[in-house]
Amino acid sequence: MPDTYPVDAVATDVEIEDIGSNPDPRETIGELVDRRLTRRAALRGLGGAAAAATLADQLVAGAREASAQVPMTGGPSSLTFPELRHQLAQRDAVAEGYEIQVLLRWGDAVLPDAPAFDPAAQTPAAQAMQFGYNNDFIDFQPLPQGSRSADRGLLVVNHEYSNAELMFPGLGAGSAARNRTTAEQVKVEMMAHGLSVVEIARTDGRWAAVADSRFNRRITGETPMRVSGPAAGHDWLKTSADPTGTRVLGTLNNCAGGNTPWGTILTTEENFNYYFSGAAAKTGPQAEAYRRYGIVERAMFPWGRFETRFDLDKEPNEPNRFGWIVEFDPYDPQSQPVKRTALGRFKHEGCTHVVNPDGRVVLYSGDDERFDYVYKFVTARPWNPNDRAANRDLLDDGTLFVARFADDGKVQWLPLTHGEGPLTPANGFPSQAEVMINARRAADLLGATPMDRPEDVETNPVTGRTYVILTNNGNRREDQVSPVNPRARNAHGHIIEIVPPAPNGRPDHAATEARWEVFLLAGRPGQDAGARYHRATSDQGWLSCPDNCAFDAKGRIWISTDGAPGAAGVADGLYAADTQGPGRALTRLFYQAPTGAEVCGPCFTPDDTTIFLAIQHPAEDRGSSFDRPSTRWPDFQDAMPPRPSVIAIVKRGEGTIGE
Repeated sequence: MPDTYPVDAVATDVEIEDIGSNPDPRETIGELVDRRLTRRAALRGLGGAAAAATLADQLVAGAREASAQVPMTGGPSSLTFPELRHQLAQRDAVAEGYEIQVLLRWGDAVLPDAPAFDPAAQTPAAQAMQFGYNNDFIDFQPLPQGSRSADRGLLVVNHEYSNAELMFPGLGAGSAARNRTTAEQVKVEMMAHGLSVVEIARTDGRWAAVADSRFNRRITGETPMRVSGPAAGHDWLKTSADPTGTRVLGTLNNCAGGNTPWGTILTTEENFNYYFSGAAAKTGPQAEAYRRYGIVERAMFPWGRFETRFDLDKEPNEPNRFGWIVEFDPYDPQSQPVKRTALGRFKHEGCTHVVNPDGRVVLYSGDDERFDYVYKFVTARPWNPNDRAANRDLLDDGTLFVARFADDGKVQWLPLTHGEGPLTPANGFPSQAEVMINARRAADLLGATPMDRPEDVETNPVTGRTYVILTNNGNRREDQVSPVNPRARNAHGHIIEIVPPAPNGRPDHAATEARWEVFLLAGRPGQDAGARYHRATSDQGWLSCPDNCAFDAKGRIWISTDGAPGAAGVADGLYAADTQGPGRALTRLFYQAPTGAEVCGPCFTPDDTTIFLAIQHPAEDRGSSFDRPSTRWPDFQDAMPPRPSVIAIVKRGEGTIGE
């Protein structure tokens, strides 16, 4: 979602996207970065960037549709594509020599009986069979299962949230449009949440969905799910609809996700606080817990007007049933998704795995809010590569850790384990269930390091290093940073690299200590305080608001952004850089989205010949609406509103992306 979302009269005067609900952020990661950069003569891979020339004649607004290219500048980067010029336009653009294929759009048929998309006559039943809204995380699972096929597979896509003002006619612009939605429209929005599983195939270089595939599936805001792990059956998860505390309807606000070595999907529930409202947010017995998770009296989505379970005054425990990691099997459309409570409850962004040398699985996740934390989960036992069924409940048993970053370059992983340290009954944690349900408060007591909106956390398959994507933090005050490198109101974000120990030459991601480094500090060199990249980064290669990342087979990082238009005046896009060697942190602009959209979910096919991108909320600009959108991407038809879509980018004439 965008960095901030003006909520007008729907909720409060605050920016709900990042309420900043950590009441005591203590020392921020920004202070540590600044002190370390002060003491060190240079950061590995970062060079002093020359002052950038003005971009006034390069930044385009409104309807400009040109995709001007920048000649390749040479230099030490292993990437050979010619850079784009920064733009802000109605259409998207990609580097010369590459092709954009629109693969799946909001409203496209997923299930066999899905009707044709009719934006003027939407129904919940139709949307439950069609591709959902605001696609985010993407995963490609090859077909047949277990193969390395790069031409056929299952595309799994999260649907994070909905924009009523862009989905329905007559509501007007702005988030206040949500207050004008009908009960029927709210049901459509619920069905537009969740996930889509779609079989896709490449024929003669073009990708397309496979109609009537037996694998195709929609998971929505009402799909029945099971609860497992330490919080299952706890009193705080029981409702009038589910007195057992073990069954939940739906998943909401699914952002960046992940998968497992045994081929299941891990979808993450992020800003679940958007959906619950009521006076109990201020006066109820759980008001303190609500506050720590950003739950307010008047929510961004006023669903409680029509759906009892989103009314805190009637169902005070319903929010406790969200904010989890959900696992499901994409190869079995009849399988029931499971909320894995051992992985903790917070605003999960990403849940990416790495197999440790001892066979245990380590899962990294960020808590996407200003001044919140970075986590990892380590399974108690190794996974079984020879028996998929044996891994079915592997994620119910293990240890959740939260990171403390020290200014000497060390990372300490602190276990969220009942009975250890402050996590005792005296502090409100009588069992492991309470630790997991209120994981944020448990991490507070452990002294975790507050971060600048930790989003995606991914491990480089080549180097074994883990990258923490920190999007921004406009709330950091001057007195919370070092005066020698002022990154107060960190509008542009940065990326941190975690280096696990490797005593036998193989990274040990289960270790409780590691090192950290800065990979890059985003922003425009010469203009934004502290911006640092490789010294050869061009005046088109700088980026703002990193959000998600992926790695190609050579270990190069591909970074998507969310928030660049507001922070830097350029469209969100996809950038790539080497992570080692002479081109380390030399970012290059590869793709830019249409106006109002963010770029998320970068995902490669196994052979690196296609990269899939989720283009979320096109036309989410101030004053833009269904009737008068700022762009009609990707269809550009008068009767068709802008449609969040998944695109496939391939090289013309075939070939490896980036080469």
